[in-house]
Amino acid sequence: MASTALKILLVEDDELFRLGLHVRLQQEPGLEIIAETEDGETAVELVKQHSLDIVLLDVGLPGIGGIETCRQIKQLHPQLPVLVLTSHSQASLIARLIAAGAQGYCLKGIAAEKLVLALRSVAAGASWWDETATQEIRSKFEFNSTEDYTKNLSITVNPLTQREQEILSLIAQGKTNQEIAEALYITTGTVRVHVHAILHKLEVRDRTQAVIVAMQAGLIK
Repeated sequence: MASTALKILLVEDDELFRLGLHVRLQQEPGLEIIAETEDGETAVELVKQHSLDIVLLDVGLPGIGGIETCRQIKQLHPQLPVLVLTSHSQASLIARLIAAGAQGYCLKGIAAEKLVLALRSVAAGASWWDETATQEIRSKFEFNSTEDYTKNLSITVNPLTQREQEILSLIAQGKTNQEIAEALYITTGTVRVHVHAILHKLEVRDRTQAVIVAMQAGLIK
């Protein structure tokens, strides 16, 4: 069954950077730039006009700015995923993005292949937090024990979404992708995207390592 293209709204005020993104993403099968703009106010209007699967949003926008743009988009369409692309990785900014409803965050130096994976992951319902961003958050906390660290990490920035935790719990039970897809009423392709995102977030190579790390950190039962 052929999957329909992911419909993307591209919001970036740097014209050359936006053009480069447009050209690169349009080359990717299954991705389609439906609309693009350089400011937040127009982005909010475009969200009202188009049927979209994901918004790729720069933070440093003129006018209302990226964070407020994200907040307004999520008020209009709570289910529309927003992936933020920016050159900044301060923990305070990340916290504000999470509060505004962003599902993910990539630094502008990201490899094109990884950005495509991030777009697909976030559009499929996963979250995606750049390694630098996650380390920034972690470095703000110092604990006497690993237990304190993992408890606080899960409260502050639990890297796994509810869906990812469900999938990882089923992996821990020895389920295959097909069995997981049937149990959760999703496609095997969607399961694969989630698994890829889980491995990336937990910085592990395979499913077994993911289960061990997640259990140690209290991310799954």
